[in-house]
Amino acid sequence: MLKIFTTQLMGLLKRIDEKEEFTIEDGARILAQAAVGDGSIFIYGAGEMEAVTLEATVSEEPLPYAKPFTSFDELTSVDRVLLVSRFSTNETVIEMAKQLQEKGISTVSIGAVPKEIERESVHTLTDVHIDTKLLKALIPGEDGMRFGFPAVITALYAYYGLAFTMKEMVEEYE
Repeated sequence: MLKIFTTQLMGLLKRIDEKEEFTIEDGARILAQAAVGDGSIFIYGAGEMEAVTLEATVSEEPLPYAKPFTSFDELTSVDRVLLVSRFSTNETVIEMAKQLQEKGISTVSIGAVPKEIERESVHTLTDVHIDTKLLKALIPGEDGMRFGFPAVITALYAYYGLAFTMKEMVEEYE
């Protein structure tokens, strides 16, 4: 099963790399504006996506200028926000994106965009959205059910794409 999972996961990461390359670059550009403009990059991870917040703020290689998002009151016009959720239809993240939009704060989001969206989606509310493309578990079970839903892995992959690209941009600016 691990081989199946690995094969499927590698294919998914390759699709993110190929299909979201320019979106990642656009998102990194927005986040880099905070870094070169004396702002902060506030990160909010919904549910298990707090792993991205932790990686960006307290890991061995934290993202420069990154802070966990705790309140709308701490935001200034030079700050940027990264919202991360399993799906782009996460209600909490949608409400946050609306408030950020009202405040004029540039925002990047990460999450899978369902094929058929029956309600609002954060991908239409943020400046840039990176689609993780993970809509179902990767391994088919003998009973017809699927399992192995690596949402955190795909979100971290997108985050690292943003972080590496942003690092290059900031280094070129300096």
